[in-house]
Amino acid sequence: MEVFREQEREKAEALINAGWFNGDTGNGEFGGHNHPFILNNSDNNFYEPILNDVKEYFSKNNIAWWKGKEPTGHILSSQIACVNHLFPLRADKEAVLSLLSSFSSNFIDVLTITTDEYAPAYISFEQVSDTDLLNEGKPSRGSNCTSVDACVYAVHKNGSRWLVPIEWKYTEAYEGENKGIGSSGETRHKRYDGLIYRSSQLIYDKLANETNVYYYEPFYQLMRQTLWAEQMVNNKNLETIYADNFIHIHVIPYKNIDMLEKKYSCSNMDMPKTWRSCLSDQSKYKIISPEILLAKIGKKYDNLSQYLSKRYWDNKL
Repeated sequence: MEVFREQEREKAEALINAGWFNGDTGNGEFGGHNHPFILNNSDNNFYEPILNDVKEYFSKNNIAWWKGKEPTGHILSSQIACVNHLFPLRADKEAVLSLLSSFSSNFIDVLTITTDEYAPAYISFEQVSDTDLLNEGKPSRGSNCTSVDACVYAVHKNGSRWLVPIEWKYTEAYEGENKGIGSSGETRHKRYDGLIYRSSQLIYDKLANETNVYYYEPFYQLMRQTLWAEQMVNNKNLETIYADNFIHIHVIPYKNIDMLEKKYSCSNMDMPKTWRSCLSDQSKYKIISPEILLAKIGKKYDNLSQYLSKRYWDNKL
């Protein structure tokens, strides 16, 4: 049993029973079944001040929601968690800089991400490349290709421009499925093996092993995002986001021991040690807990912090 996921589910159900989600009673439908941790009205899954703006942003920028065309009512959705944490800050330059300062002192400015045709700001969601960089076909935001949950476009103190892809996790845990086998696995190898071989960030030696970590989750996703960021830099003249470098941010609640501390069969190590063993430059990858990422946003966002603390950060009601 996933300890952290069960804790968060119990907390969410207690909040539902207390009427915290605008009185939504839960027991909504998900995957053909009703569950107490699924809201009946997915609007209640959002931090209320962003509700209309975030739905319009996703719709007008043609971004897919997890599991469908509409937002989910699933209380434990990491996509919803990401949006609730970051969307309220996306148009505030100082707030976005404060996020960056939580893991680096090197960034002095953030730039508007103009790939968002509607409401461009300093954070974009479900970001993809303009061109097919990973042999996946035409990029489509949020579905059927490699995308990142959120993205910041930053200026380093040396004047270079950096891509900051953010992968957001909440209660995820992984059982060690090998995505490199069968016909689908063969397709994946054809797409990514050559890119891994030519990568300066991913260590190619792992591919010599039939159980290489790159095709096991969560490392399969991290591999693709690393390649995506690297290819964005290598092909910057083809992209709207012209980046000289990147730093990959992995947001994981520090209490999610199911993901962080599990010993993975493909490496016989925990998640951080496994992935860092695959990277040639470990300074380009950071793991951070969400409350630490937002620790410096200031009193202006006290209401947001209270909401996030109650819903996501505290283990007690």
